[in-house]
Amino acid sequence: MASSFQGRSVTVFGGSGFIGRYVIKRLANEGARVRVAVRDAEKAKFLKPMGAVGQVAPFAVNVTNERLVRQAVDGTDDVVNLVGILAEGGSQSFDRIQAEAPGIIAEAAKAAGVERFVQMSAIGASADSDSKYAQSKAKGEAAVKAAMPNATILRPSVVFGPEDDFFNRFAAMARLAPALPLIDGGNTKFQPVYVGDVADAVMAALSSEDAAGKTYELGGPNVMSFKEVLEYVMAETGRKRLLLPIPSALLRPIAGLMECIPGAPITRDQLTLLESDNVVSDGAEGLDALGIKPTGIAAVAPTYLVRFRDGGQFARNVGA
Repeated sequence: MASSFQGRSVTVFGGSGFIGRYVIKRLANEGARVRVAVRDAEKAKFLKPMGAVGQVAPFAVNVTNERLVRQAVDGTDDVVNLVGILAEGGSQSFDRIQAEAPGIIAEAAKAAGVERFVQMSAIGASADSDSKYAQSKAKGEAAVKAAMPNATILRPSVVFGPEDDFFNRFAAMARLAPALPLIDGGNTKFQPVYVGDVADAVMAALSSEDAAGKTYELGGPNVMSFKEVLEYVMAETGRKRLLLPIPSALLRPIAGLMECIPGAPITRDQLTLLESDNVVSDGAEGLDALGIKPTGIAAVAPTYLVRFRDGGQFARNVGA
């Protein structure tokens, strides 16, 4: 049976990122011709072997440059925007990357006659949020919808997988630190979603007429508090660490000082995000509505957290 993507051209903005590499692989496997619009085309060359010769083509695009964005979508059938940042730095601001850029991309897609548009957002996106990250995600959604009303919006909870910045981050902290910070008691809830399921959701959104114009909230089968996340990481990595309750108000000035350091462990805006649960809303359509069975944490996370154990996968004693 021929794939619905066979021979189609798809432009993926941010395709070299964590979620992007999974989307690119699926598109290539289905026979699509993929343009990968990224900041650094040289660093995105690792994506090329995912398809046949010439099937996956990375090229450099500044997502706030209207001319370059128009060139990226010219002649393409579908567009996926995965561009996003977790923290601001230099010229990479939430407003530029997550509020303005999606509108620029969607306007260019509309002008080019693009058929399907998928915008990656996030659970918690809201113009009323106190978080600049969440505000910018909501503005990006609105800009996309204004240009492409039939666009599909995907809002994942925290995404996990071998290259994630969630379980891996805490596992790295547990390997080095004698204690882990339990921010505001660790009661904030998450619904981690597997990166492969998110990529499948992108594919479903591109291929399903029913998905046009809809918003989906993507969460896995496990709802965990922040405390439970830390406990799970310690159990899987064989670490015994003190969980130190710390009020976010006490951390905020420290986070402010660290924001000038690239790769700071936490920012003030991320502390604000931790004040609200990050789970699928009651009544929201999710993975099931896209025909995807959510993957549990236990099926994937242990396979990559094992490297944080003393002795790795061959460790006998996991209680350091």
